[in-house]
Amino acid sequence: MDIVILTTIIAALFLVIGLAEPLATRLRLPYSVILAGLGIMIGVAASFFLRTELTDALNPVAEAILALPIRSNVFLYVFLPTLLFQVTLGMNLRRMLDDWVPILVLAVVAVVVATLSVGYALAWTGALPLAACLLVGAIVSTTDPSAVVSIFRSLSAPRRLTRIIEGESLLNDAAAIALFGLFMGFVMLGVPDPNPVDALARFPLLMAGGALTGWLAARAALWLMALFAAWERAQISISVALPYLAYIVAEQSIGASGVIAVVSAGLTLNLAAPGRLRPQAWANMREVWDLLAHWAGALIFILAALLIPRLLEKVRMEDIGLVAVVILAAAGARAVILFGLLPLLTALRLSPAVERPYRVAILWGGLRGAVTLALALAVTESFRVPDGIQRVVGILATGFTLFTLVVQGTTLRAMICRLGLDRLSPIDEALSRQVVAVALQTVREDLGRTTGNYELSHDIVRAEAKRFGDRLDQAVKHADARAEILERDRVTLGLIALAGHERDTILARVRERTISARMAEQVITDAERLIEASRTAGRSGYQRAARQSIAYGRVFRAAVVLNNRLGLSAPLAHLTAVRFEHLLSQRLILRDLGAFIDRRIRRIHGRRVAELLRDLLARRIEGVESALDGLRLQYPGYAEKLERRFIRRTALRLEEREYVTMREDGLIGAEVHTSLMADIARRRAATEARPRLDIAPQRTELIRQLPLFSDLDEAGLRRLSRALATRYVNPGDLLMRKDTQANSVFFIASGAVEVERAGETWRLGRGEMFGQMGVLMRKTRVAEARAIAPSTLLVLDEARFRRLLQRSAALREAVRQSAGKRGIDPEALFSGARQGA
Repeated sequence: MDIVILTTIIAALFLVIGLAEPLATRLRLPYSVILAGLGIMIGVAASFFLRTELTDALNPVAEAILALPIRSNVFLYVFLPTLLFQVTLGMNLRRMLDDWVPILVLAVVAVVVATLSVGYALAWTGALPLAACLLVGAIVSTTDPSAVVSIFRSLSAPRRLTRIIEGESLLNDAAAIALFGLFMGFVMLGVPDPNPVDALARFPLLMAGGALTGWLAARAALWLMALFAAWERAQISISVALPYLAYIVAEQSIGASGVIAVVSAGLTLNLAAPGRLRPQAWANMREVWDLLAHWAGALIFILAALLIPRLLEKVRMEDIGLVAVVILAAAGARAVILFGLLPLLTALRLSPAVERPYRVAILWGGLRGAVTLALALAVTESFRVPDGIQRVVGILATGFTLFTLVVQGTTLRAMICRLGLDRLSPIDEALSRQVVAVALQTVREDLGRTTGNYELSHDIVRAEAKRFGDRLDQAVKHADARAEILERDRVTLGLIALAGHERDTILARVRERTISARMAEQVITDAERLIEASRTAGRSGYQRAARQSIAYGRVFRAAVVLNNRLGLSAPLAHLTAVRFEHLLSQRLILRDLGAFIDRRIRRIHGRRVAELLRDLLARRIEGVESALDGLRLQYPGYAEKLERRFIRRTALRLEEREYVTMREDGLIGAEVHTSLMADIARRRAATEARPRLDIAPQRTELIRQLPLFSDLDEAGLRRLSRALATRYVNPGDLLMRKDTQANSVFFIASGAVEVERAGETWRLGRGEMFGQMGVLMRKTRVAEARAIAPSTLLVLDEARFRRLLQRSAALREAVRQSAGKRGIDPEALFSGARQGA
């Protein structure tokens, strides 16, 4: 092909891409539908000009278009890794984890069910062998998110709905392509009736091999990027090479899923890169990938659509019936998952609820696109696939894709509007009216000062002020905040605004580099959870999300078990260091929120709401301080290291600002400024590394600080340190239940516990113990204990507690005092203890 013609065609395709987006906005149609339509028109026009006798002038261009090297490998090895990798880099993985059950169900279970449903439906109604039918099922089971997500975002649809769609589409590509590879192998080998169970048994190996390959490739890429920290373009170039190398190695060298390898590499980079790269380098890398994915997604749609006329040339009447079978089977399988399995999992408390309008939107938004066409093209290209199967597979996949794009794609916007997902909630609607009224009032005041400074004509000012005042009066009349909204709703609105400002403050601190990039995503995720929890459950949701942000999670508890039982301290040390930095970052942000309540929320929602929000904020600060104090007690000195690191980062930011000001004022030249900035960059890189936390000797130090063990010698402290088990608990956790066998004693290292016995309630704090009475009296417990703050407990079993009681006078005295408060004879306790020993 002539290079001039090829260059012209490529440039023309980019021109089409540039025109398609504004055209889609004007026609209110999905961007991918417009691209597919343009691609079909180009393909039809090229075929027309080659066959017509009207003119031969355009024949070279038409021949070049039809001769473009459009092969399935181009889609799978060039375009697909780009799209998958960009999606993983742009995902908020921590928010995805909130809906990981429905995402995995839709991405894996739904793909398998759709593959089997379509396959067996075609086998029963058509003449194709079962292997070919299952191959068609795998091809049409993957969804394309681009059109759906663009519509959702243009209509301000709920973010959770968009996250579920994105998460599903990311993972179902991998599942569908893995299944495609399995059944394609059966078809090429001539196995007419494969056993689906045997085929699916190989599925986990494909997934695991791809995941390991992607993880190793991403770790190697991160190591290289760290070496080239001063060369941002080199880091971006390495990131561009990463998905393609991971895909090729997984597919060609290991025989695993290349798609899974790309997804695994992207997820690894998403989680680890913010802590390894400079914030600006990470932001620029994501911008580059956004542009690459935009071009790749548009090109894959146009080029795949060029093939549609060719694939549909040999359509027969019976093929239309088979396309209808595919449509019904695929839609039915998806409906079973959405309206059968997901509600069942929710009823069993295995999955968060997915509202019915969301499920309807997900069902109708299951568009197919370029990946489906690319897989169909791979079948039609293979000389090892019989011609009859090639023709039918190509027609069924193409017909089904056209149906989803033309029918579902063009009506999806109307469906979303009909479901009410485009409308603001009553609370958001009320908030918008309030904000407009307050903003217009502020603008009117500022406008009066501005027009006075410019000495504008009095008549003009008065006319414009009247016009603006009329709009303000209308806004106030339309929405008197305090008259239209209940106080409960105004509290919810205030909490949403407060959490939103918290997120903005975090972003500002990240830009200033006061908060490290590796911590930014975690605290931003906390703020987003606060926003959504406030929307759905008001004050109680906000408080629940606030407690969750400082709670000990399952991963932390698992690390504790590994440390206590297997002696593996590295995971616990890492997670404890992360918790330290997380709590310090939260405290830094929360201290800045009080001024926002006084300055903005009080003005919009009134004094009572502002006072209530201040009280909630004070409780959050108290909870963070309590959790931080517990860590300080357990790991003395480490918090100070982190605080010194924070001070150094702040000093570097202020120093950088001074140099920028001097450069702008002309006090220093460009050469000096560049040298100073390079020096700051080197010193800032040194502050990025989190100080190392050594948890090995810390338990002995913690025990030494407790008055109960003050009279033990060093040997006794070391023995006790080995015997005590550390337990981290969250507020509300039940620690000791009534009517259970007493076999352990609890010592409070940090936090607070509430004990209830016979209608009496008392609270215990650091340095106190509970559970000893049941152990010494050899009776079932009559008290119940519950944590009321994030707490660290030291737990000692019954036998060791009895031996310790004999050696420690301070512990015996504490037991006597505790028994006296409860009206129990101490001597009876100690006699029982001596008998037990």
